[in-house]
Amino acid sequence: MLLLREEIQDVQVEVLEEAINGIPTKQYYLSGVHAQAEQLNKNGRIYPKDILENEVNRYGQSITAKRALGELGHPDSPSINLDKVSHLITNLHFEGNDVYGKSKILDTPNGKIVKTFIDEGISLGMSTRALGSLKEVNGNKVVQEDLKLAAIDIVAEPSAPAAWVNAIFEGKEWLLINGVWTEQHLSQAKRELSKADRKDIDNIALKMFESFLNRIKI
Repeated sequence: MLLLREEIQDVQVEVLEEAINGIPTKQYYLSGVHAQAEQLNKNGRIYPKDILENEVNRYGQSITAKRALGELGHPDSPSINLDKVSHLITNLHFEGNDVYGKSKILDTPNGKIVKTFIDEGISLGMSTRALGSLKEVNGNKVVQEDLKLAAIDIVAEPSAPAAWVNAIFEGKEWLLINGVWTEQHLSQAKRELSKADRKDIDNIALKMFESFLNRIKI
């Protein structure tokens, strides 16, 4: 599956006074639209609502378990780097075709950087990080049913919309190996053939070649 990232520039900032152990403490939140379905985004992709809604519902289990962590910046893998975590997603839900979310900024090193950005009035955005495949339909890249939301990260708004990263990494694919997402290049995939039974090598090679051709068409 390819690594997909989509950025939303408009998020709202909330700074609330909450009592922690009886001590008034500032709590920082970011909220707003985190993703949109059924429309062509700036990366040229469309997320069907039923597919995105199913994945938002699945991701809700991580939110309930307080495991929906996000990072500051543009991570280049689907795995969560605990030393780079900045926030905890506390809510994610659909309103029409829009996915609204809310995140609590944590008191981690990166979380403190986000708080400083907020205090200084720096614009921030949210970036969904997911794995999935694409299919060309009527000239558009449509996200398929294997969509897996990995995280929602915080990014700084660039000076021009064109500066946003187009975050499909062409020629790369991610495979779940022993519970760890592992980046597979074509050369790595070829080496995997040595592990297969000899009678299956031709079939595997053909499938890999077809998969590669499909990716470079996107």
